Amino acid sequence: MTGDPLKILIALQYYIPHRTGFTLHVQRVAEGLAARGHQVTVLTARYNPALPRDEQVINGVRVIRLWAPIRVTRGMIMPAYPWAALRLVQMHDVVSLHTPTLETALYAVYTKLFRRGLVITHHGDLILPRGAFNRFVEWTTFQLYKAAGRAAHRILAYSKDYADNSYYIRPFRDKTSVVYPPIVTPPPNPQRVEELRAEWLSGTNGSARLIGYAGRFVEEKRPDILIQSLPYIHSKYPGSRIVFAGQYDIKYEGFYERNLPLINQYRDNLIFLGLLGDSQSVSDFYAACDVLALPSDTECFAMVQVEAMRCGTPVVATNIPGAREPIRVTGMGILVPPRDPQAMGEAIVQVLDNRAEYVKPFPIIDAAFNFEETLNRYERHLRSAVEAAKR
Repeated sequence: MTGDPLKILIALQYYIPHRTGFTLHVQRVAEGLAARGHQVTVLTARYNPALPRDEQVINGVRVIRLWAPIRVTRGMIMPAYPWAALRLVQMHDVVSLHTPTLETALYAVYTKLFRRGLVITHHGDLILPRGAFNRFVEWTTFQLYKAAGRAAHRILAYSKDYADNSYYIRPFRDKTSVVYPPIVTPPPNPQRVEELRAEWLSGTNGSARLIGYAGRFVEEKRPDILIQSLPYIHSKYPGSRIVFAGQYDIKYEGFYERNLPLINQYRDNLIFLGLLGDSQSVSDFYAACDVLALPSDTECFAMVQVEAMRCGTPVVATNIPGAREPIRVTGMGILVPPRDPQAMGEAIVQVLDNRAEYVKPFPIIDAAFNFEETLNRYERHLRSAVEAAKR
């Protein structure tokens, strides 16, 4: 760290123990900055009544959770939020705001009023399931975001590719910089990896392979396309199975239930693990898979790709803005058109046929996506925002 420690307020709706790529991103940045000596506070929703009412300090980060009695699709309404945010903005040098979220416009007002820095990290354009109400929520959230975007000193995007194609970022492209997500993975445990492979391939023939999927079972990530690709995979590797790591029966989405006929059709070839509880389990999962598939319609980046690559597992991903970045940078996989089960299946077979060609050495992946460099860039942009606000 260069310069005096900063007082950083991080604002988002979901924080740990909620586990998604979004929350992992924020947690890693928050704890990394705290480890460098900065004073870091997270303001978030108490989305589960079982979570503590009182403030906590988690790995050096002060966490304040507010009562959230109302849910609007994925968002949480917190009655005390305007007053809590007002008080906390005054106590900090800079706000690190993570969008999309419903509270963005508040920070546009508060940071201007008290001359505080404002840095927005955009985690992806809001895309909700079909329905008139969801379209209204999308529109409203975007209008609130634009208010914050005008006030922000800097907007951070996961990649230039996504920034160039994001309708959220388009009005503010001139104040947008690229910072890769913070990605950390422990080395896989070889013994545990072999145990997992034996368990997941039990009852199959010698040609079966394991295709990994890491993420929520929701419409925008299109796990149904991956399931539909199984006939093409089975034509070369009969008995192959898809292993799903992540939350799957999500009530506010209903996508899992709508796909139950498809799931039941291929039930013998699908393994649902649910959420994995720790980073070591995640690394072992990646290493146990022969290939990771990312069939999404929309992605800001998908950290799971780089996590898999760091564990020696190549990737097949859809050729969409943001998601194609890791494969383009490393060459460790194949890109396919979205919503095309045949293309997905054939690409997976191609990777399985020539796997050694797609696996790159760990130092190449680590050099391209380096955790310390991500923290360095965050630190520079936050400090620059503080100076800009003073001017």
